[in-house]
Amino acid sequence: MTQTGNPANAPLFAPLEMGATTASNRIVMAPLTRSRSTAQENTQTAMHAEYYAQRAGAGLIVSEATQISQEGQGYAWTPGIFTDAQVESWKNVTDAVHAAGGRIFCQLWHVGAISHGVFQPDNAAPVSASEWTPEGEAFVGDLHPDGPTVPHPTARALSVEEIARVLDDYRHAAACAERAGFDGVELHAANGYLIDQFLRSSVNARDDEYGGAVENRVRFLTEAVDALLDVLPAGRIGVRLSPVGGPGKSSDDDPATTYAAAAKAIAGRGLAYLHVVRPNDHTSAEADMDSNVRIVATMREAFDGPFIANGNFTPAEAAEWVESGRADAVAFGRMFIANPDLPARIASDGPYNDADQATFYGGGAEGYTDYPALDESDVAA
Repeated sequence: MTQTGNPANAPLFAPLEMGATTASNRIVMAPLTRSRSTAQENTQTAMHAEYYAQRAGAGLIVSEATQISQEGQGYAWTPGIFTDAQVESWKNVTDAVHAAGGRIFCQLWHVGAISHGVFQPDNAAPVSASEWTPEGEAFVGDLHPDGPTVPHPTARALSVEEIARVLDDYRHAAACAERAGFDGVELHAANGYLIDQFLRSSVNARDDEYGGAVENRVRFLTEAVDALLDVLPAGRIGVRLSPVGGPGKSSDDDPATTYAAAAKAIAGRGLAYLHVVRPNDHTSAEADMDSNVRIVATMREAFDGPFIANGNFTPAEAAEWVESGRADAVAFGRMFIANPDLPARIASDGPYNDADQATFYGGGAEGYTDYPALDESDVAA
């Protein structure tokens, strides 16, 4: 175990077995959309390789959300993992991370209704569990004359036959991620995107085998996991869920039941981990945070493998959660944006750089690869 400047942070520096991956510490880099991929091909560049390699000290890096198909895109300048060019561009990233001693999973993403026709093949309507118009606006950048944001259009419901096609897209993306050199994949089933739209009662109004009772609403989730298992061993697959929050303002009438059922439904497969976003001030305006925290605890109990918690944690709180067994690891987002060497900073008990929100999305190296690493002179003797 790494010696730390603050002994209370020591639990974060024990190694952790997550399926086929051994994390050197329990500090995970959360998936972070930064909207810096190439505009036409949605590929990665040398700048992305530098960015991820700078953060290879994480026990595990989960890549920015990466669309499994053109239909799955919902934001300007986000990467894909379904074309040969995208695979080749990601190889440079995974090679750089591995050369720096890190491990990286690819987060597989289909946004569902949180999209716009400018991203869709033939300017078609986005798809969802049911017909639904998300609240808010799509980030379309310069792809629409009224951009950079425009209202979401109404999404249409996927047919059962189309669901089978989307599952094939997940299989294909997982195979592409393997070709690109990723250590595994994380199924993005959180934050109100496509799989979560099937889970949440405010969106899913289906009356077939994918709607109604909770065991039906979790069906698409379990089928997506099984689709990935057709391609990769279980120990190279993680899943991300979030009981509340996300764009579009979707919700569930009984999240305690729904998300415990979702966690239980994917248990027993030997998956690498379950990654849960707890409600926090970045993801939810829900008032009853105590109740929402209990939901996360029930998900922890329902799942039988390593459990990663995420959601505006401080290092001290993360260490307490790991020490108490509430989580096996904690994922950090904004702190990793501003602190490429976050594990080293936690080990020395700071100091920490502040994140510049103005450079979170879009742009170049500023606010991306130019945050300074820890200087030994900054560390208290």
